[in-house]
Amino acid sequence: MPGVFEVYVKTHFAAAHSLKGYAGDCARIHGHNWTIEVFVKCKELDEIGIGIDFRDIKRAVKDVIQDLDHAHLNDLPAFKEVNPSSENIAKLIYHELCKKLNSDSVQISRVKASETPGTGAAYWEE
Repeated sequence: MPGVFEVYVKTHFAAAHSLKGYAGDCARIHGHNWTIEVFVKCKELDEIGIGIDFRDIKRAVKDVIQDLDHAHLNDLPAFKEVNPSSENIAKLIYHELCKKLNSDSVQISRVKASETPGTGAAYWEE
């Protein structure tokens, strides 16, 4: 079986949200400094030994999260029908990055969204 490389970038954004239907403090508006980790599978390397340039991943991630940064996430169209939970944020970023970066040799493998250093959610598709 051929090997696969997985590269990643880590970034962050600040945003507020509230969780509709949640029985607890998170039902009220509050904010987080979200940490986002994006993992990309590379089936092959180019002539200089790179699967995908980190700059390309960073540029795509920056483009995807720019509307999330310093926003009230509940007000965004993506979260009109679903709560802006860590799970749904990771899923949204995953799908948007797939549109921008996936190719025959490169695929987004998973996205992790963390509300705090010790809590978060990852999303991927099998």
